[in-house]
Amino acid sequence: EVQLVESGGNMVQPGGSLRLPCAASGFTFSSYDMSWVRQAPGKGPEWVSAVNTGDGSTYYADPVKGRFTIPGDNTKSTSYLQMNSLEPENTALYYCARDLVGAAGLDYWGQGTQVTVSS
Repeated sequence: EVQLVESGGNMVQPGGSLRLPCAASGFTFSSYDMSWVRQAPGKGPEWVSAVNTGDGSTYYADPVKGRFTIPGDNTKSTSYLQMNSLEPENTALYYCARDLVGAAGLDYWGQGTQVTVSS
């Protein structure tokens, strides 16, 4: 059974940092891309970032480039989203998802972890 479990969400002040782990099980981790998607209150889902766990290539949405990264160590079936210089607009429920790439989309999602950026 495919399972994705996010953690690490918290309330932080503007300018702070958080690292979100996503523990994966039930499939060969290195055979799939992994994506991070967020949903802010009252808004639709927004793709944030993705990693090719096989070769380490990473991809980022424009609003987070330069502030969010997916660290290179995606071993042990865990993906991470490192978020720096957080802004109130980054407040959202953050999900990791298995990414089939292209039109096939995201087939399995975690339950999400809440990130709140507020002073």
